[in-house]
Amino acid sequence: MTHHRSVTVGAHEVFYREAGDRTNPTLLLLHGFPSSSHMFRNLIPLLADRFHIVAPDLPGFGFTKSPPRGQFDYTFDALAKVVEGFTDALDLTRYAIYVFDYGAPTGYRLALSRPERVIGIISQNGNAYEEGLSDGWNPIQAYWRAPTQANRDAIRSLLTLEATKWQYTHGVPDESTVAPESYVLDHALLSRPGNDEIQLDLFLDYASNVALYPAFQAYFAEKRPPLLAVWGRNDPFFLPAGADAYRRDNPNAEVHLLDTGHFALETHVAEIAGHIRRIFAPLS
Repeated sequence: MTHHRSVTVGAHEVFYREAGDRTNPTLLLLHGFPSSSHMFRNLIPLLADRFHIVAPDLPGFGFTKSPPRGQFDYTFDALAKVVEGFTDALDLTRYAIYVFDYGAPTGYRLALSRPERVIGIISQNGNAYEEGLSDGWNPIQAYWRAPTQANRDAIRSLLTLEATKWQYTHGVPDESTVAPESYVLDHALLSRPGNDEIQLDLFLDYASNVALYPAFQAYFAEKRPPLLAVWGRNDPFFLPAGADAYRRDNPNAEVHLLDTGHFALETHVAEIAGHIRRIFAPLS
């Protein structure tokens, strides 16, 4: 049974999904753009018998209630601090992190801040290497180089329903396997008043993640936590090279490329769950 809860973290009411016995190893599931903890709805039941699972919605996403833009800085540093406060509120002291898309730079900041607490990493299309960035980032990178209103407006198209649906269906061999409520819910929550400007702020601040890539890589090389990179090989934003690169810094990393796109859980949830159970269930 998955429970749907909220907890106060500073000025935020963080919505999260929780399942499993707290005496089992904890998995902290961190979603990415444009989704929420809803992306883990099919994965959680496949793991809850062996893990304690918590999956929060980041500020600006899902059902988490956060201050409006202007009262809270929507940056990745700020998102990571909220997640850190969330782990404190739930008294999570040791956990493996599952990171996807925006969840990667958020979770990796947490690992840098509290390395003794992170006992493993599952990266599902969660990038930490420049070679993992595709040409799909070109318009956003143009905005990094010149944060003009024109460049900001040029990437508003990424917030449309069509763009969200495309992120779910691009590179998927059979689009009928993708549940339409996934991208429709994402779009509905992204379309709340003022949320478009929040998302554009985060697009701009993603440059801070690339600047931290060397620090993330140094952490992988020094700490060498158990690491599983399971990747949709047809992802239009994060290339398979980003998955393979983990092995450069952590030779023990296990990499699996799947014939699907960005949202690999929509099509390969059972396979991903199997890898997680095999590698991470022995952790304690």
